[in-house]
Amino acid sequence: MNRFIPLLLFFSGCVFSQSDSLSILNKRFENRKTQTYTIDANTERIYYQPKWHEPITNLWHDFKDTNRDFIADDHAWYLGGALAATAVMVPFDQDIIDESRRFANQLGLSPDNKYGSLGPLSNIPQNTGAAFYLVGNGTTVLLLSAGFMTHALFTNDYRAYATASGMLESMALSGFYIQVLKRTTGRESPFIARENGNPGGDWNPFPSFTAYGENTPTYDAFPSGHLATIMSAFTVITTNYPEVKWLKPVGYSAIGLLSFQMVQSEVHWISDYPLALLIGYFSGKNIARNRFVDRKKNGQANLQKKYDLRITGNYHRYGFQTLGLKMTF
Repeated sequence: MNRFIPLLLFFSGCVFSQSDSLSILNKRFENRKTQTYTIDANTERIYYQPKWHEPITNLWHDFKDTNRDFIADDHAWYLGGALAATAVMVPFDQDIIDESRRFANQLGLSPDNKYGSLGPLSNIPQNTGAAFYLVGNGTTVLLLSAGFMTHALFTNDYRAYATASGMLESMALSGFYIQVLKRTTGRESPFIARENGNPGGDWNPFPSFTAYGENTPTYDAFPSGHLATIMSAFTVITTNYPEVKWLKPVGYSAIGLLSFQMVQSEVHWISDYPLALLIGYFSGKNIARNRFVDRKKNGQANLQKKYDLRITGNYHRYGFQTLGLKMTF
């Protein structure tokens, strides 16, 4: 019975009724100082004076908001699309692993992610693939958060502080979803599946805590924690800085390189990605938006559509046997 507890926790936040997010923000931030930023010709954004404990105290509120988004009438199809994309990809997982390995060999990319040490840091990339893989590491998110926090402390910039705080929270929130699903589905990682002679990887739902702890790669492939972590953190950044146009091309390119490296180095299956991307995006979006209020410059609240996401798939691309996932935000 205790093995079903993670699954119950995952769905528990979905039962709460919806309420006006703008009124919640105004109540939560009552009597706090504000800073106003111009986003575009018609929109200004209000950030409230931050508090140090918000990455902890905001978690429950953002957990409920994210769960509501998974099942809300106006965009519940995103979850359905991610699950459908996963189901479509699973039969092709082993073929895509094999093709990606052949392509990586042509590019001279090693399947091994090699790291060295520099002072207190023990994950300094020693090859190109390791650098790609590091994009999704929690250390990367912590360093980015520290950069925004340093800027915030020196300039008293509420937006930078909200970004740093939100990135820390994003690691916790997306990590919770990922751990619940990993321990629920129990999917083999590709390199373990190869050693065990299981093309496509076995699924062993609800492994015991002891089994998971002692043989983690046997159970933790689905969904990708690295991808959800960086997607959530990056969504916090882009949501807070929508006027910085180079962020998305650079960031999504880095995420794409991470995704390829995890497949060609047999860390993840391609079908581990759709749900990880969705979890990262939804959690990051909610965390960021709960730290500011947009309004039109005429003084009216500007309640914009939260998401604009499309998923398309294809199996043959550029002469290689692949299954692509395109998500537009």
